[in-house]
Amino acid sequence: MAIAFLKGHGTENDFVVLPDPDGDLDLTDGRVRALCDRRRGLGADGVLRVVRSKALPDAPADIDGDVWFMDYRNADGSIAEMCGNGVRVFARYLSDAGLVEAAEFPVGTRAGVRPVTVRPDGSVTVDMGQVRRTGRFTTTVAGAVFEGLGVDVGNPHLACVVAGAPIDALDLTEQPAYDPAVFPHGVNIEFIELVAPAEIRMRVHERGVGETRSCGTGTVAAVAGALASQGATTGESVVHVPGGSVRVTIGPDTSTLTGPAVFVARGELDQDWWHAHA
Repeated sequence: MAIAFLKGHGTENDFVVLPDPDGDLDLTDGRVRALCDRRRGLGADGVLRVVRSKALPDAPADIDGDVWFMDYRNADGSIAEMCGNGVRVFARYLSDAGLVEAAEFPVGTRAGVRPVTVRPDGSVTVDMGQVRRTGRFTTTVAGAVFEGLGVDVGNPHLACVVAGAPIDALDLTEQPAYDPAVFPHGVNIEFIELVAPAEIRMRVHERGVGETRSCGTGTVAAVAGALASQGATTGESVVHVPGGSVRVTIGPDTSTLTGPAVFVARGELDQDWWHAHA
């Protein structure tokens, strides 16, 4: 059976999309790592499997079985709860492929159902859910200590506003240090530069991946961190990341993320290659 794929990105946070409605693919950690490898595979920050919720044994029980589920894997093969850039690409695929009819529809994730809206220009707005602030913690980069706001948007973040130095100077080639007692399952760490009252720049080191060109949930966490530094809990901001720009709104009960979703290629995986990386 041919194994179809698409390659897409949201602000250059890139993904391999695998349509698998009935959950037939044996998506092992080894296959995910090989797919995401930029030399021996297609290259990506993660894999998005398109599957019905009822076909995925570990899908949350409270998600309707007919809802399309984003089975998201990090580049190292690990499972992640949510991905803001990934869900935009996922939603755009469902719309383009005719698997949904309305412009607004739900997407299942391990962080719960996320309502999305696919817009005529190809951009997608995602209801990211409530932003939960978990406290103040620190991270260390090359001996320099940064304090940040712990944020949960379905997955864990540490959003650090960097004052007095450009974030471009930070070396994020290595994993920034953090307290594993606070973040036992790892953490996405954002470094934020305030540009204007409603405009920030961000770099991010993602767990299981490394530094990426963008992180959708990370932009929401970054806006929460930036607002906190200004004594606020709600507001709206444009977030500039190395891969582009998105808009984030944080309200008292939920948050939204709006940004592009782009496809660059589609094709079929070689059967021998697939079987060799089980």
